Amino acid sequence: MRTPGAGDDRPVRVGVLAVQGGVREHVQLLERLGADVVPVRRASQLADIEALVLPGGESTVIDRLTRILSLAQPVRAAVEDGLPVLGTCAGLILLADRLVDPGPGQQTIGGLDVTVRRNAFGPQIVSSEEEVTTALGTVRAAYIRAPEVLEVGPGVEIIARRGAGQDDVEAPIVAVSRGDVLGIAFHPELTGDATIHTELLRRARARRPVTGDERPKRS
Repeated sequence: MRTPGAGDDRPVRVGVLAVQGGVREHVQLLERLGADVVPVRRASQLADIEALVLPGGESTVIDRLTRILSLAQPVRAAVEDGLPVLGTCAGLILLADRLVDPGPGQQTIGGLDVTVRRNAFGPQIVSSEEEVTTALGTVRAAYIRAPEVLEVGPGVEIIARRGAGQDDVEAPIVAVSRGDVLGIAFHPELTGDATIHTELLRRARARRPVTGDERPKRS
């Protein structure tokens, strides 16, 4: 991982996939952290961002719209190219390489060698707000029709389990990481907890060239 150039204090330019779901809350939290935020609705907008957020929402709808708008393949390419990415709830589902219960015709963007089950913790009426112990710190987060990671492949780090704590191997996996790709089952943006988003910005800054002269470009 490269060290940012000396004095490179430019705001991180972060894209938030904005075809459906909880876009506004991510935008507001990132702007509070000083990021330059771009709602992404076209593939061309991926070219000069330094990080990307895939928000919660309806994973089947987001999947369908990203394909209709010709966004799915460019987002997949950006993930493969090493762009720092955060997927929350439906965003985690989109990043999973495998789903055990996909909707009719549902596809994923991929990038995380994990198997995910949608709506693992019940319907929206049993939503909850909890403290989550993660490898990045304690996070106050909301669970809303949250998915669960059932299996992880080589190279994927488990960074949080629900309930009994990260070290309880029987507890459900709710956050994972591979390289600079983060997938979490919960919503810190709804509680205003900036722990995970701050880590995303840190990873984006760490990828800047040593000179800090130019923002990385992607096609």
